[in-house]
Amino acid sequence: MTIRPGLPAAALLAVAACGGPAPAPAPVPTPARPAPAVAATGAGIAESDLRLRLGIVAADSMLGREAGGPGNVKATAYIAAELARLGLEPAGENGSFFQEVPLVRKGPRPDGWLRAGGRELRPGADYAYLGGLGPIPIADHAEFTAAPAVYGGRLGDTVSVIPPDQAAGAVVVVGAPLGRDGRPAFGFDPRLLQRYRGAKAVAFAVLDVAPPELRAYLSHPQVTLREDPAEAEPPREGPLLLFTTAEAASALLGRPVEGALPGAPGQPVDARLGITESPTAFPARNVVAVLRGADPARRNTYVALGAHNDHVGTAEAPVDHDSLRAFNRVMRPQGAEDQPGEPTAEQAARIRALLDSLRRARPARLDSVYNGADDDGSGTVALLEIAEAMAAGPRPARSVLFVWHTAEEIGLFGALWYTDHPTVPRDSIVAALNSDMIGRGRAEDTRGGGPGYAQLIGSRRLSTQLGDLVEAVNREAGHGFTFDYQFDAPGHPQQYYC
Repeated sequence: MTIRPGLPAAALLAVAACGGPAPAPAPVPTPARPAPAVAATGAGIAESDLRLRLGIVAADSMLGREAGGPGNVKATAYIAAELARLGLEPAGENGSFFQEVPLVRKGPRPDGWLRAGGRELRPGADYAYLGGLGPIPIADHAEFTAAPAVYGGRLGDTVSVIPPDQAAGAVVVVGAPLGRDGRPAFGFDPRLLQRYRGAKAVAFAVLDVAPPELRAYLSHPQVTLREDPAEAEPPREGPLLLFTTAEAASALLGRPVEGALPGAPGQPVDARLGITESPTAFPARNVVAVLRGADPARRNTYVALGAHNDHVGTAEAPVDHDSLRAFNRVMRPQGAEDQPGEPTAEQAARIRALLDSLRRARPARLDSVYNGADDDGSGTVALLEIAEAMAAGPRPARSVLFVWHTAEEIGLFGALWYTDHPTVPRDSIVAALNSDMIGRGRAEDTRGGGPGYAQLIGSRRLSTQLGDLVEAVNREAGHGFTFDYQFDAPGHPQQYYC
């Protein structure tokens, strides 16, 4: 069961198909058993304790807790130190609270180039490319000389696309599809990579109409999970996937891409392109602990409680914190899930009123840290409070497995790694509950919000028993929660559970 999981940046490309941090300093040694932190919280779950912990986890000094960065190392060290102070059992690797998740930074080779008719095209500005993309036949590297460019037709126009034999050995340029307004729009069709698998490359002329988040994703190296050598696939056969601007596509063809005829020959193209990878500068770590159960017959089974410990790091350039906060409060109440557009007059007035109230409280200030207090500092500190309360009170019959996953924001990699490499027998985990973004839920935050409001996702997906139990305990113990299942509805466009 999970509450509002985040959307990794890579999902933007997946949706289309169906700001980077400052360089980190050299790594520092990681102690296996961190020194206990000074006790500053009580055994009961208290708002004051949650605020104290959140002030630590979401502080500017944590640098946005980016997985593979120094801030996430500091945050996970704090969590582990608290667990040691509370007396929980380490359940990570080598007797520690940590399970290292092997992340790598992947990006275009720095010595690569792409030339059309002798003209050098600029990486990031004129073109971008990706390596292997799931099951699609696509190359990670490409090196060729004088490959002919050919116009393959406009994306979405299935009548005029060229046949596969005309693409063999060529760089196929595919025009952007037309939107309802008749202007070029973003699009991408992996079926064309299958159709033109004999091509050197397939270039979709959509980079300058791509969503800003996707263009930033394509133009920067990305952190991802290292491929397990035991599960490594053989090198993929197929073309290189390129995204170009319309102007760069015209350079490849030697004529404007708008108005080009399918099959029209273009310029000779030279390329040396490829994907390189290197480990992240700092380790990415899950934090894992066990509170041993009281019943000898059931203490080797577990209820897993989880939250993710990472956030998205820092911005490339600072912005006016309060101005952005006021804008997002009105235009992006669901965060990155909302595409804000231009404010209406009424929305602009609300933004101005919020900003004026903030300006009365303090002067303008620049900020470059994505603190992640809600996503998922709130779940992280709630889990610590639960661990402290359970460690001080009567032990449950079953053991409780606490897992703070890393790298959720970039692809759920910490959870994926733990699922594939659990530190307790996987079939001994009888239930798993995850808390994400539980720092909101007031009436002003969401429709139907209030003191007992909670969104539930997945509580009846694998079995109705967990959902029924949650409802029964809430009702019979009088906890007063009001559960919102709207985001758990099958077919919901945001597909949080899936």
